[in-house]
Amino acid sequence: MSIADGTDMLPRRAVIEEAPSEPPSTFDVALPRLRIRQQKLLAQLGVDALARIPISVLLQRGAEAAALGLDAHFSKICEYIPAENRLVLRAGVGWQPGCIDNASVGADLESPSGFALKTGRPVISNHLEHEERFRTPALLRQHGIRRAINVILQGEGAPYGVLEVDSELEGQFNAEDIHFLQGAANILGMALERDVHDRKLRKALEYQQMLVGEIDHRVKNSLQLVASVLQLQAAASQDAPLTRSLNDAIARVTAVARVHERLSRTPQVGPVDLSDYLGLICRDLEQVSDGAGISFAGDKPVLVNIDRAVRLALLTTELVTNAVRHAFEPNARGQITVKLASEGERHLVLSVRDDGKGLNSTGNTNGDEGLGLKLIAALVKQLGAGVEIVNHQPGTEFIITAPLEPG
Repeated sequence: MSIADGTDMLPRRAVIEEAPSEPPSTFDVALPRLRIRQQKLLAQLGVDALARIPISVLLQRGAEAAALGLDAHFSKICEYIPAENRLVLRAGVGWQPGCIDNASVGADLESPSGFALKTGRPVISNHLEHEERFRTPALLRQHGIRRAINVILQGEGAPYGVLEVDSELEGQFNAEDIHFLQGAANILGMALERDVHDRKLRKALEYQQMLVGEIDHRVKNSLQLVASVLQLQAAASQDAPLTRSLNDAIARVTAVARVHERLSRTPQVGPVDLSDYLGLICRDLEQVSDGAGISFAGDKPVLVNIDRAVRLALLTTELVTNAVRHAFEPNARGQITVKLASEGERHLVLSVRDDGKGLNSTGNTNGDEGLGLKLIAALVKQLGAGVEIVNHQPGTEFIITAPLEPG
């Protein structure tokens, strides 16, 4: 894009068609062609602002639209730096290379831009070389600027700076030009305010994620500490049944720690994709399964809140662990298959099946009322779910049907 040599000031995407394809309406004829162009430019700038493009890109497009809308070769958007009382060039057209982010003008009342900023009133100076109200900033003198028009550009709670259009040609900026330029500044100001809000929200979200990660880390460490204490007690015990019970407790505490660790690695803050989550849990379980093969297959996505995800992960862990311990003959390598599927829009079906020796007549694989099955029943009740136990030849399948959301 070249300004100084008189070629197009804007890329083709921003060029406004001068000749309508249909006969002009009475309204079009009543307005000067330049005003129609200005309306189209403001409309396009509004669309760009709603598209949530990067703020630096939007400011540049705003500067381009301002120049084109006033038939000028120069425009600039300047950010006010209070500590230096200067206005720094952040976007613009027509200026020499290196001016963006480097060139600046004073923000005092003796400069046109500074006057607009400090008073909140637009400024028109059509004869800078004869101007007695203001001094002409060095940046304008270096580029041969003869006239300038400035409006304030609002930001979040305070002015961001100014939007200015300059021309090296003789002519007149007028009150109608102020209306157009202020309209562009208002669009950009709302986008700037929204950008500040978005950055604050992102910062708050990052802080929240950091806190959640720290809490999960502490929970996991606390659970590991409990497991270590139980391990010491089990090692010191001379009572074989007590040692087995302590080892079972250690395994379950470790399982809870594993579930929390996986959850802390999940990037979502809201609903969790249970299919991804359980897939990771099953992969972890296979590594500590004493040789049993564990596979997982699931629909995607199956979204549930974090609380239900944890309960379902613990239920899956208990079902798989119960199968590993009791479903197979000693030294036999079995296969456990975990499946997750959606059922309509409100329910999910979780299935854990083994190819082991199956249930006995009491409904247990090991001949006693195991704590594992009691925990499974408790978790199923907490989830408001239903459970079906199916005997296969070979093996056993637990089928859990649960609502996606708590009742």
